[in-house]
This record gives sequence, structure tokens and C-alpha cells, in this order.
Amino acid sequence: MRVVLLPHPLTPCRAVRGIVVTVLRHDDLTLRLRYDVEGDISKLRVPQLSGQPGRADELWRHTCFEAFVRDAGEAYREFNLSPSRMWAAYEFDGYRTGGRVAAGAAPEIASVEMDDADLMLLAHVRPGVPVRGARVALSTVIEDASGTMSYWALAHPAKKPDFHHPDSFTVVVP
Repeated sequence: MRVVLLPHPLTPCRAVRGIVVTVLRHDDLTLRLRYDVEGDISKLRVPQLSGQPGRADELWRHTCFEAFVRDAGEAYREFNLSPSRMWAAYEFDGYRTGGRVAAGAAPEIASVEMDDADLMLLAHVRPGVPVRGARVALSTVIEDASGTMSYWALAHPAKKPDFHHPDSFTVVVP
């Protein structure tokens, strides 16, 4: 399934024409996520790989792709996926409560490709719950060359950008 992310009305970004995410159920426990950003990529700050890929905090302070996955309850996992191939995974008991590092939830950033007009990141995410029927919120943080942040998501139910908002979980995995 392909979905389109929209910028939050308070945080537009002229350099980005659009962001599309392709969501596939790879197997019963894995989502395959492909984020495609189209625009003038030269006008964005895109983290470059420096050293070995691995876990890092606060990736959302720069250009970063995110996925939030929950099953029937209120608990959910958040995945931050950087073009630098650094990643983070957190688990929450409910809306912004109990946030802690998610053990054993390392996503695989399979590839990152970038040219003047496109930025693509492909990742495999294992949220720790069966993914069929799971509810997903997808988002992207874009940092432009001046350091201005733009927040993109499937839905923006709050006045300020809030990717954790319960009404952001709009995709149901087939």
C-alpha cells in the first residue's frame, strides 16, 4: 500500500514536493517500509553515514523517517530511521507514557539512495507484535539547509506536530 504524507500546516517546506511511503507486510512479524522524498534534495540537510550504522538517540532533531506501530491495545513502538543508517526503537505503554528503549527491536535499514531530486530509505521493522491488523502512524522530519524543521505525517490531529497522537495511527496493515 502507498500512502502520502502531508506537511503540518505550521511547518511547510518549499524544497519538498512530496513524500510517499510504501508499506508492505514482509512476513507476520516484519513491515517493509520505503520512504520516498521528492524535491530539491540539495536544499535539505540529510545526515550522512559516519562510522558504523547502529543505535542513536534524538535522530528526530534532523532529517529522519519514523514509524509507530501498535496492536489492539494502547501500547506502541516507535522507530526512528536516519539516512545515516542510524536508528532508534522505543516502546510506550500508552500515549507518550512509559517511553523506554525497545529491547530486541533493531530495524534493518536496507538501503538509502539520494540524488538531486529524490531521497529514498528502505527499512525492515520488527515491532514485536504480529503486523497483520496492526495500526501504523508514519511520519518524516525534514530539516532544510537553513536548519528549519518541517513535520510530515499521514494525519495532523493536533494544533502542533505530534506524531504520537492516537489519531495519527491511520494505516491498518492488511
